[in-house]
Amino acid sequence: MLQFAWIILLFPLLGLLINLLFGKRLGKSFIALVASAAVFASLLTAVGMAAALLALPEADRSVTVQLWQWIHIGDFQVNFALLIDPLSVLMALVVTGVGFFIHWYAATYMLVDDKHQDLSLRLYGRFFIYLNFFILMMLTLVLANNYLQLYVGWEGVGLASYLLIGFWFYKPSAANAGKKAFIVNRIGDFGLDLAIKWRFCRFGKQAGSLAFNDIFAALKGAPDTTIAAMTGVTLLLLLAATGKSAQIPLFVWLPDAMEGPTPVSALIHAATMVTAGVYMIARSHPLFELVPTTMAIVAWIGALTALMAASIAIVQTDLKRILAYSTISQLGYMFLGVGVGAYTAGIFHLMTHAFFKALLFLTAGSVMHAMHGELNIDLMGGLRKKMPKTYWQFLAGAAALAGFPLLAGFWSKDAILYEAFLKSPLLWGVGIFTALLTAFYSFRAVYRAFHGEPRSEHAEHAHEQPGGMTAPLWFLTAGALFAGFLGLPLMFGEHANVLGNWLGPVFADLAEGQHGGESLELTLFLVSSAIALLGIFIAYARYIPEWGWAKSLQNIFSPLQNMLEHKYWVDEFYMSFIGDPLRRVGQWFYRVSDGKVIEGAVNGIGKYTVVAGAYVARLQTGLLSMYALSFFVGVALILLYFLLA
Repeated sequence: MLQFAWIILLFPLLGLLINLLFGKRLGKSFIALVASAAVFASLLTAVGMAAALLALPEADRSVTVQLWQWIHIGDFQVNFALLIDPLSVLMALVVTGVGFFIHWYAATYMLVDDKHQDLSLRLYGRFFIYLNFFILMMLTLVLANNYLQLYVGWEGVGLASYLLIGFWFYKPSAANAGKKAFIVNRIGDFGLDLAIKWRFCRFGKQAGSLAFNDIFAALKGAPDTTIAAMTGVTLLLLLAATGKSAQIPLFVWLPDAMEGPTPVSALIHAATMVTAGVYMIARSHPLFELVPTTMAIVAWIGALTALMAASIAIVQTDLKRILAYSTISQLGYMFLGVGVGAYTAGIFHLMTHAFFKALLFLTAGSVMHAMHGELNIDLMGGLRKKMPKTYWQFLAGAAALAGFPLLAGFWSKDAILYEAFLKSPLLWGVGIFTALLTAFYSFRAVYRAFHGEPRSEHAEHAHEQPGGMTAPLWFLTAGALFAGFLGLPLMFGEHANVLGNWLGPVFADLAEGQHGGESLELTLFLVSSAIALLGIFIAYARYIPEWGWAKSLQNIFSPLQNMLEHKYWVDEFYMSFIGDPLRRVGQWFYRVSDGKVIEGAVNGIGKYTVVAGAYVARLQTGLLSMYALSFFVGVALILLYFLLA
């Protein structure tokens, strides 16, 4: 079975080609069916890959499937190959599984656009071609067996995100958001580019390839100078990860990515692009383990990003932007996990987050449809009765995000916080305070959007969405509720952590981590539960009965309101010190270099050619005497030349 794993890439490729060639002739239903069936076939293939791996002995659960020879120069060789191991298969399951439900939902959602106007067949087909391309590139990334192939997938999802975020290209805001995402990601991609080249110079020649296993094997017994170079390599990899996974300082593109259609937001934010940075660090863990300093930087960037984004989310009124900053914050938790060496916990949160965040974005899309494009939660209210299915689905996603006890987000977030406490109680303190903010803003959205009385005409006339949009969300709801039971902590027994046992072969080279004992684990477990419930209660007290003490508590933080609403002025800082100066430099080059030098040279040549032509034209007088004189002068000059020579 594993030797045919390459067909997982073939299905989305066929899906986009079929829709590209025949979609316009056969209609929207055919386009949606082909695109969704392609991803579903890839999902079945991923399930088959998982079953085939499970049948192998644990020590043999890493299989390389060679597809073709890509680069061969002397002793250096890079093959286009698939690395089939528990980590890559888990990522493939997440990408295709959540991706399939997003495709299913989008088939109905995209029949009308964000303004409730009929979407043309051309745009409808283009959308699903882009979605299939996104899935293809993400699978290329997570199944790559070498850094160069990973880079191809990395750039591919960057291109796909640009196309999808700017899908409503006729809107300046969408076009600018697409460009912003593309440019910011190029900064991170530059880091990955340099890291690959540095690795090649240090290990590529020695290993004979850029394959993960060859690079990691070349590290064993390497001299101290080589190990020291890992600091630079890992910092460049971290730069790449902060760009793709929207961490400090390159997080600014992700909130603006909301300009894309809602299924795009769900796909980018939940299961694909933004998780690539976390996956890349987990895949490269042998490199990071050599540099504790970089590991500490990863953890602190994750913790501070989680706190910063959560604080911004508590003042946002746009429902999708609340979820966007929530995504940045939850990615911060994942970085915190891998930064403290808890790779399994970080990947666990990546998986559970894919379920509940896709669910939240898609239910937000349902609300957006019902509200005729309106996303301001201050103009909603009363939607619980108008949209009961959507309400329960959103509630499940919000509870999982908030870390409500026993739901998926609780187990994975608690696993990260426990490992962070063992590494640094200060990191745990930042993480647990962020958990309080997360619970508050999650249920602030629930109470403002779905409870109370309608606060606008659109809310008054809202209605439930069709089955094509609500049906796939029940599967994501089940994931948000129960996926956490795949990673129960050690206090429930050694075999309770199914996901940890599955990923064990990937991280087998790591030393056994610390364990604080069941009493500490239980204590932190109870503290996390209390924090989540406290955040939910504060949101309830503030927005349902609107108790006075809750309003007073808000007034304590009112001096921060302006700063949070302006998102710490990070965008303004970048525009003032980077964007505007670069724009002025570009305008100078346009005015001087392009306008005067280049255009001046081209126009000058043309001008002087015209002048020269005018002088030559005077010789064409039509007078026979003038031509005879010219002939005589020419002969005289020739004779003079030969006489002098």
